[in-house]
Parts: sequence; C-alpha cells; structure tokens
Amino acid sequence: MTTGALKKRRIAGTAGEPVNSHFFVPDLCRARAVFMLVLTSELLVLLASMIRAEGVLIEWSYLGLLSLFTQWTVLGSAALVCALRHRLERLGVSRATVAIALIVALLVLLLSLISQKVLSADAATSWQGIGKNLLLALIVTLMVLRYFYLQNQWQQQRQAEMQARLTALQARIHPHFLFNSMNTIASLIVSRPDQAEEAVLDLSELFRASLKNQNRLTTLAEELALCRRYLMIEQLRLGERLVVDWAIADELEAQGIPPLTLQPLIENAIYHGIQPRAQGGTIIIKGHRQGSAVYFMVQNPRPEQDQKHHCGNRMALDNIQARLRVLFGESAILKHSQQGDIYTVTVRLPWRPLLTSGCNRDFAS
Repeated sequence: MTTGALKKRRIAGTAGEPVNSHFFVPDLCRARAVFMLVLTSELLVLLASMIRAEGVLIEWSYLGLLSLFTQWTVLGSAALVCALRHRLERLGVSRATVAIALIVALLVLLLSLISQKVLSADAATSWQGIGKNLLLALIVTLMVLRYFYLQNQWQQQRQAEMQARLTALQARIHPHFLFNSMNTIASLIVSRPDQAEEAVLDLSELFRASLKNQNRLTTLAEELALCRRYLMIEQLRLGERLVVDWAIADELEAQGIPPLTLQPLIENAIYHGIQPRAQGGTIIIKGHRQGSAVYFMVQNPRPEQDQKHHCGNRMALDNIQARLRVLFGESAILKHSQQGDIYTVTVRLPWRPLLTSGCNRDFAS
C-alpha cells in the first residue's frame, strides 16, 4: 500500500477498544472483567461461609447455596450492564450509579423470590431474608461502583500525567535535532549554496511534519518519509561516505509509531558510526513483523570509543525508551548490542496498525 493511498483513508481506533474510555464502569462484556467479578464475589462467599460456620471450618451446604445465588446475581447483573452499556454511558455518574443499583436490586429480588419458593420458606422468614439480601446487595454494589469510580479517576489522572510527560520528552528531541541539522546546512552555505537552500526547504518540511505530529501516533510510512528527508540533508554533507540500506517489510507501512522514534536512531548512527570514520560506512535499517510484535533494527559500524559521544548516544536511547514505555508499557523494548564491528539498536513494538496516515492518532486515545 502506497503512502498516497494511506493518506486518503480515515483513521479508526483499533478493534476491541471501548467506545467511551471515560465511563467509570469497566466493560463487563469482556471476559477478564467478568472473571474478576466472579472471583471476588466467590471469595466473599467463602468468607461469609467461614464466619457462619460453628464448630467446623466451612458449612458446605450454606457455601453451595450462597455461591449459587451470588454467581447468578453477579453474572446476571454483568450481562444486563453489558447490554445496557451504551445507554448507561450517556447518563452522568450519579444517574448511572442509581440505574445499576436498581438493576442489581431487581435481579436480587427476583432470584430471592425464586429461591424462597424452591426452599418453601415461611412468609415471615421469606420477606426477612429478601430484605437482608437486598440490603447486602445494595451495600456491595455501591462499594464496587465506588471502587470503579476511583479507579477511573486514577486512570484519567495517570493519562493526563502521561500526556504531559510525553510533551516534555518530545520537546527534548527538537533542539538536538535542529542543532545538528543547522550545522549540516551551515557547512554547505559557502561551497554549495543552492544545495544549502534546498536543504533548508527539506528541514522546514521535516519540522512542519514533526511538530504537527507531536503527541500523536503516526504511521511508519510517515516516519520513514521523515527519516528520508533527514538522510537527504546528511547525504549533502557526507556524500559517498554515507550509504543507507533499507530492508522494511511493505506490510508495516500502516504500523502505528510515535513520531521521531527511528529518526533519532538514524541520527545517532550517523553521528557515532559514520561521521568519525574517514571512510564512512553503511547504515542498515530493517523492519519486520513477527506474530503480534514488530521489530526495527538500525545497524551501523562500531562507534569510536569516545566518552562524549557515548554519553550522548546513551541519553538519546534513554529518551526514546522512556517515550516508548510511557506509550506501550512493558510490551515496548529498546535494546542495543555490539557484535564485532557492527552496532545494532533494536526496537520492539506491539503490532498496532493505523488505518490511515491522513490523520494521526492521539497518544491518549
């Protein structure tokens, strides 16, 4: 798929994302959420059975009946909330809380009437038991909803902090990138003014793209276009000393990637592996997909043993790694290795294709 074709299509979120990530109740249509509810409720049932038991550790008959009643209530409530989720999302926190509490109360009332009918309890005991069931169900429901609300607030705060951190990390890239690019252009002004002017135009286009993409995911196709613009500038300065070998799988063009992820790695490869060498060298840029992960490798000749260059390289790698960890968590890995005279930086990202490059996707989405 060409970059031009990608730009004509509209971005959509990845499959399986919730419709409204700000709704405080988690998506109970997902197996993980239901499993956690079932497990937690079963632990509460076990605790209640141990408290009720006299002379024994657990009263098994009571455990069985209470477990059956509780799981029917939990699974039934989860199914109803799942089915009504889109409507509940349009309500405020207070109204959604009342609506969910009413759903649970009605289900508990229905199941209590059925269980009392099956057990043939007398009327007085029956209504007393139903009252206790309703009261306990409402207390537990409100506690669970309160936990969901606090968890949602914490996640939104964490997301806001992540956004601020990403902005700060992104801002640290631009001055270093601009400094090196302007040095390249300055070296061409006297000897090759026409090419220097062309390089300034390339730099302006490159910065326009990078600033537009700040705090957003972009496609690999756009990131590679950014890298090629930078390499055109460096090619003017280094000439035949710089050779670039591309080996990027075509299927990765729509892969979502933070802007200015590969470009700094290529910049480091030139600065540490090509520029200090009189004969120059070759930079190899690879990319392939393996299962649910995408791997990128930037290889260059072994850097000279210069402590100043080594510290600068380490700082750049730490910066990129911090951005990737904030965005993708533990699923994103950046590592570097050296085998013989070849220095390699490897980036692993989760496979996350965007459906277009015409727009860019927010980090926080």
